[in-house]
Amino acid sequence: MDTIAERFAVVREKMVDAATAAGRLPDEIELVAVSKTHPPESIRAAVEEAGQTLFGESRLQEARAKQPLLPGRLRWHFVGHLQKNKIRAALPHFELFHGVDSLELARQIQRIAEEEGLRPAVLIEVNVAGEASKFGFPAATVEAQIEDLLALDRLAIEGLMCIPPPGPTPEHSRPFFVQLRELRDRLQMSARVGLPHLSMGMSNDYEVAVQEGATLVRVGTALFGERTRR
Repeated sequence: MDTIAERFAVVREKMVDAATAAGRLPDEIELVAVSKTHPPESIRAAVEEAGQTLFGESRLQEARAKQPLLPGRLRWHFVGHLQKNKIRAALPHFELFHGVDSLELARQIQRIAEEEGLRPAVLIEVNVAGEASKFGFPAATVEAQIEDLLALDRLAIEGLMCIPPPGPTPEHSRPFFVQLRELRDRLQMSARVGLPHLSMGMSNDYEVAVQEGATLVRVGTALFGERTRR
């Protein structure tokens, strides 16, 4: 059986190859090791054996239980849907929130960040395929509301995030990654703002995501194995 160090090495090598093939610098892309449902021991092994320091969690209670058991130098991203009643508790625990999926949620984060004296960094989640079952702004809504979002001065909006619909091959995701990148480029031009990050790509399609401009890839299963079901 392959070790966790070997799994990380394979993913990183594929990321480098995909970046090189696309004429990108590999250093432009960061691996977010999605550790949700996996125990602190697995995260510690990733730190000690593979040198990983950036992890993604999607359940606040689970993350808060793990974090005190692990090295303080680790970095944490929140990669799930942030419920409004969890905002205040979540803000101090994560350096970046990947899934701000509505103007209402953004305004709630702004209000609580003001009260707490915080300046959270966020990504805007875009529902690239218009799936009713998924969270996220429709692309047209992001363009219509970008000025309202940028007016929330406590939020550092650093880019966009998407989760394409599942498909039979990694290539199925490519048009959705292209759509997100092109939307980001339009927003940067129209709003005259820097949106450096594109969070896209998971275990099944991260190589395609890197080829299409991802700066953050969220990989879990390829690194830690299948999730432990609660």
